[in-house]
Amino acid sequence: MSSPVVDPVANLAAVSAELKSALKETTIASEPPTIIAVSKTHDQDRILPVLESGHRVFGENRVQEAIEKWPALKERFPDTELHLIGPLQSNKAKAAVALFDVIETIDRLKIAKAIAAEMKQQGRKLRLLVQVNIGEESQKTGVLPVDVDGFISQCREEFGLEIAGLMCIPPVEDNPAPYFALLSKMAARNRLGIVSMGMSGDYTMAVQLGATHVRVGSAIFGPRMVK
Repeated sequence: MSSPVVDPVANLAAVSAELKSALKETTIASEPPTIIAVSKTHDQDRILPVLESGHRVFGENRVQEAIEKWPALKERFPDTELHLIGPLQSNKAKAAVALFDVIETIDRLKIAKAIAAEMKQQGRKLRLLVQVNIGEESQKTGVLPVDVDGFISQCREEFGLEIAGLMCIPPVEDNPAPYFALLSKMAARNRLGIVSMGMSGDYTMAVQLGATHVRVGSAIFGPRMVK
């Protein structure tokens, strides 16, 4: 049996409509969040129609995969904003700063230092988000909630970084609402404008609890493509 045809442009429109509808049920957010179309594992042929439709914000998990497909796409669509939403190793900091516009996964001081050095070296200024291990899960990276305020201060004072926001991935088996609410509070406390939370299964809940950015992959591009 052949796989169902995926129309990412139509899917993106449907996600946008759902988010606007969800906003009507809350007083926390007043504007629809930015949709980060997560294109990991998907090739240029599937991404291109979304770019041609006018969407410009995308997310990738792996630096190497992004290098293989995004330089040519960004040359054609130079106003594209590319987010790194996966873990970053310090030996990939140079490549990440060169290609990405936003790094959402600043999760330890070693990475913060490496990114600061590369931005200075390359003359680039990226928007940076701290990844919070919101559920305190041992298998996940991220700054523990109790350490977030201090970590942000260190990034600012030791490395001169302007932290723009916070990002999290709640535990899969739990109700995400309390975690979304906690991340919003932490962002507000630190006067951060970006709250990146919510994925294909819970983005409407995320926007009702203060998300400014949602990271949506399968709901737009369909199931992950096997590499």
